[in-house]
Amino acid sequence: MSIVECDEAPLTDDAAGEVTPEGAAWLVSAATHPRSTLALWEARPTAPLVLPCGTAFDVVSAPSVFGRRMLDRLWSQGAGVGPVARHRGRLLLFAAPGTAHRLPSLLHWEEWAAVPPLLCHGTGDAVTVPALERSGHPEAARWVVAPHTREPWLPGPDILLWACVRAARDASAGGRRLSIFPPADQDAKVYDVSRRR
Repeated sequence: MSIVECDEAPLTDDAAGEVTPEGAAWLVSAATHPRSTLALWEARPTAPLVLPCGTAFDVVSAPSVFGRRMLDRLWSQGAGVGPVARHRGRLLLFAAPGTAHRLPSLLHWEEWAAVPPLLCHGTGDAVTVPALERSGHPEAARWVVAPHTREPWLPGPDILLWACVRAARDASAGGRRLSIFPPADQDAKVYDVSRRR
């Protein structure tokens, strides 16, 4: 079991580490010219790569601590996670194409103000993915869960919504139960009508 550090505490996962050849083939399938992109990347395996979103994957970028809470929920009680990277103090969760468009509207509809701003990268966007091999630089982007297959499982907007809501509850509840209803007006006059005849 390998340990990958995060800002708050270490994350543990068996899938952390370096990208396999099958995982690299899946990642570069998002590029316009996958074969030449893969050849270039293999020639410089310690260099990060910029890839377009929207075809092979979307990416949801969360602040590091909140992203950690999402991952904890997905690993312990949810469906699991697809590839996850850490870059510039944020966690990048690779998601099913279309998630970047749908997730913000679901969060808005659910009215979860406790969810910090998520950056959703989809069609027309590009992201920096970590290198095939780890470099010695401590600030370099790195994989928390590296892709290992040509068809990795990718969470959709419904699963990420579930993780966001659970992580927001964890962060704001402080042991209290949260409700989707607004707080009651404490000064309102309440009458017991159950005893009326």
